Amino acid sequence: MTAYLNALGLVCALGRDQADVARHLFAGDCSGVREAEGWVPQQRVPVAAVHGALPALPQALQSRHSRNNQLLYEACLQILPQIHAAIACHGNARVAIVLGTSTSGIAEAGDGIAHYLREQQFPPRYDYAEQELSAPANFLADWLQLNGPAYVISTACTSSARALMSARRLLALGVCDAVICGGVDSLCKLTLNGFSALEAVSAHRCNPFSANRDGITIGEAAAVFLMTREANGEGPTVALLGAGASSDAHHISAPDPQGKGALQAMAKALDNAGLQPAQIDYLNLHGTATAHNDAMESQAVHALFGSQLACSSSKPMTGHTLGAAGALEAAFCWLSLSAHNPDGRLVPHVWDGAIDPQLPALNLVDASQRLPVTGQRRLMSNSFAFGGNNVSLILGDAS
Repeated sequence: MTAYLNALGLVCALGRDQADVARHLFAGDCSGVREAEGWVPQQRVPVAAVHGALPALPQALQSRHSRNNQLLYEACLQILPQIHAAIACHGNARVAIVLGTSTSGIAEAGDGIAHYLREQQFPPRYDYAEQELSAPANFLADWLQLNGPAYVISTACTSSARALMSARRLLALGVCDAVICGGVDSLCKLTLNGFSALEAVSAHRCNPFSANRDGITIGEAAAVFLMTREANGEGPTVALLGAGASSDAHHISAPDPQGKGALQAMAKALDNAGLQPAQIDYLNLHGTATAHNDAMESQAVHALFGSQLACSSSKPMTGHTLGAAGALEAAFCWLSLSAHNPDGRLVPHVWDGAIDPQLPALNLVDASQRLPVTGQRRLMSNSFAFGGNNVSLILGDAS
């Protein structure tokens, strides 16, 4: 079944709407990644934060306040007319919500617990429900007055890629007629300190696939699509053409060195879309800039595509947005096919150019490379997560 991605709202370190994000994305702008104090004790670490004030939640939903929900709210406000049109067309029981997150409102929960340890009571605004993984979907359902399926998937860094897969399945099964789907994650001390404890956070902006790579940069983002069975005739006609997932369960945090699960997810996505490897025009790599992830992914990509497919990691510009990464990087593929990219530019691979001779060669995108000017264009996006959880999505011009 063809699932059309008819609208996109997004906010990340690159910008606060489609045009702003696209302008900085295709220019390879990394200025949103900045060193900051206060996240990890006695350290300054680079983070990819969304700067500036976020919109306040509606007064009636102030009990749902969290930075995570504010990011989600801003992204949804960008596509609110399309959402309202879908509700008017299909009814509020036939519009579903499927989101991915890994942080939910844990930042506010952490602050509340710290207050309790100091004062032996929680602050007045503390609400345990803020930190529940279901919080983003519950917030949207209450705000939009929807009573169709509404749930959150949390599979670490594949969460929102799986949300898009799940949304497509709901449409195929006839459970609903439109789905608000995507992902959101906010910066918080828990994730930054957790990755720091794993010695996985770089002291510098991340440097994927370089011989000098030494860890990730953490970011925050929200990316939300309106998915339906029909194209709405507005904006680019982009569809989720295929999706594949695997769970190799190699290790709780380390990837399978051979990349077998990653290879399986990509192959399944191609099979699901009815495509051959040569028909893919670009691949957005998971590309976290850790030694093991990049080594694994380069082997898997090279095994399936060889060294010809144009590919890049966008994480030096956005940081690793964890539960939001799958949807955010799918959004970059969507923007690549939109009017915001009239020259057909590919997302550049920003790095120091230091080739790692131990990795199979990949065609890492430079400023001169472009999408084909004719024919149906197809772009793949990879997301890999703890526990050997792997997802590949294929977006393209709808035929």
